[in-house]
Amino acid sequence: MYDLKEIAVIKDYMLKSNQTVAVAESVTAGHIQAALSQAEFALQFFQGGITAYNLAQKYKHLQVEPIHAQQCNCVSEKVVMEMADNVCTLFKSDWGIAITGYATPTPEFSVEEPFAFFSFSFRGKNLEVKRIHTSINNSWEVQRFFTEEVIKEFASLIV
Repeated sequence: MYDLKEIAVIKDYMLKSNQTVAVAESVTAGHIQAALSQAEFALQFFQGGITAYNLAQKYKHLQVEPIHAQQCNCVSEKVVMEMADNVCTLFKSDWGIAITGYATPTPEFSVEEPFAFFSFSFRGKNLEVKRIHTSINNSWEVQRFFTEEVIKEFASLIV
């Protein structure tokens, strides 16, 4: 289901460098956590994660700034950067991976096709934020596509 080759790259780096990773997800609903858990020796580097789907949970657990988050329905570069930075603290991890976005078109927010912002943080300092989009129209396939892209980008960043 997930790209085990890219996951092995992450595992090898984390074990070699004695570092850990945690995940804060919204749009992918736990897929990134599931993907990382497939790695051999995941227990030695994967701290865990949180799926926070709404503003209240993102504020409570990941300290996103609520006024901005409410204005953008929790989908922005600022929100995902806060999620990545703060998941490091929440899980006492070296690395934080975060994603937020839309898995389906959402007319009430003028979203015509699925897109997401994802971000990587190292020891609470944001290193990268990117936007991805797709024309896929099945929400499960969108979640899987976003997961694969984030895993691939993270593996490329740390190597």
